[in-house]
Amino acid sequence: MAIANLPLLLLLILLMNPLQNVSSVGINYGTLGNNLPSPKKVAQLLQSTLIDKVKIYDTNPEILQAFSNTGIDLIVAVENSHVSNISTEVSSADEWLSTRVIPFIPATSIVAIAVGNEYLTTNDNKLEPKALVQAMQNLHAALVARGLDRKIKVTTPHSMAILASSFPPSASTFALNLMPTMTAIVGFLADTGAPFMVNAYPYFAYRDNPGSVNLEYALLGNATGVRDPKGYVYNNMLDAQIDSIRSAINALGFGNMTIEITVSESGWPSKGDHGDKAATPQNAKTYNTRLIERAQAYKGTPMKPKDKIEIFVFALFNENKKEGDETERNFGMFNGDGSKVYDVDLSCQFCSNGGTLGFGEKVSGAARGPSVWCIAKPHSDDKVLQAVLDFCCGPGGVDCREIYESGDCFEPNKLLAHASYAMNAYYQMHGRNYWNCDFKGTGLVAFSDPSYGTCRYPQQ
Repeated sequence: MAIANLPLLLLLILLMNPLQNVSSVGINYGTLGNNLPSPKKVAQLLQSTLIDKVKIYDTNPEILQAFSNTGIDLIVAVENSHVSNISTEVSSADEWLSTRVIPFIPATSIVAIAVGNEYLTTNDNKLEPKALVQAMQNLHAALVARGLDRKIKVTTPHSMAILASSFPPSASTFALNLMPTMTAIVGFLADTGAPFMVNAYPYFAYRDNPGSVNLEYALLGNATGVRDPKGYVYNNMLDAQIDSIRSAINALGFGNMTIEITVSESGWPSKGDHGDKAATPQNAKTYNTRLIERAQAYKGTPMKPKDKIEIFVFALFNENKKEGDETERNFGMFNGDGSKVYDVDLSCQFCSNGGTLGFGEKVSGAARGPSVWCIAKPHSDDKVLQAVLDFCCGPGGVDCREIYESGDCFEPNKLLAHASYAMNAYYQMHGRNYWNCDFKGTGLVAFSDPSYGTCRYPQQ
């Protein structure tokens, strides 16, 4: 462990720069159910998992309040029915912001606004494509006026139906009737540094064509490669879908610009209508386990192997009031009562509550009231964590003997563990103010004691 081995200038540079190369796992949190846990319970227990980003489908104030000071980033949404009003003028967008978002920041970390959901491919003839573009522009202008445009990005999630065809990936283009709108949207995203969001579901492709689509290929397994005419080899369908979006963006003339692609939804249902042999708990477990592993891995696709793809799993809960066929109500990893539909490992070491709780388990022995701790946020950049550790154990004045080789907190000998101990000690020393657990976004306030074995975390 390198303590106090960085020059002060380098330390400050690392602490001031935003995080890079951070692999995160996102989840979609829908609420179309009458038997779901309270938002406060959901927020509390997600801190026990490796989930560090949550996407919701509105601006539910109870949810936004529940996620305050959790260290979990939120993406909120403008419902399709509200897009038209926001598109009229910037003042309408600013009014939406001032009532729906502004009251909750900075305590709640809102990092993006999704304008609509699959807006361009819904069956509602009242939805005007031009309104979507104008609403995005108006919201961004309102954010710029408030100095929030760097923190909060504006984007919109699309379905794969925006493509004329998705195979082969290298030849994909957007649907002809959507070309003008997609050109405007992609140009906006390129100008503002916001990601292109796509809802990608290999499940539907397999369900509708089980005779021509290999199940293992759809389930993200290392199937026999599917070869693209340009030489790219795909071992799973999700990568092919992502690259088909990339090709469509390039076909518009934006190939030389940096536009990140985010999979805003992807998942597999555990139950379907009669005759649906694909929707099973085992297939859902296999797909989502592999999807989470892929989200955590810092890797791209055959077309862009160095570009990390951010992924939001769909979904957190089965939603018993959702319209549509049986599958629509059974994409969740958890039932409404909090029990697991199937076992997917969401645990992480050194998360709040030790990373072992599930939604259906009771919180036993968890600290409440004034007892709070500060720990390192999972998936933080190692260089920033090392800089934080060096600062705490050097200029920060923390006694770090417990994380030296002979100390009770030396094992596990991991940077995340050592940084957590040092950050908490600094936090306790300085009065437990929320800004003393920020550490350039790598700190997370925990309400349960992270101590383990003979390693005791200080508390006031």
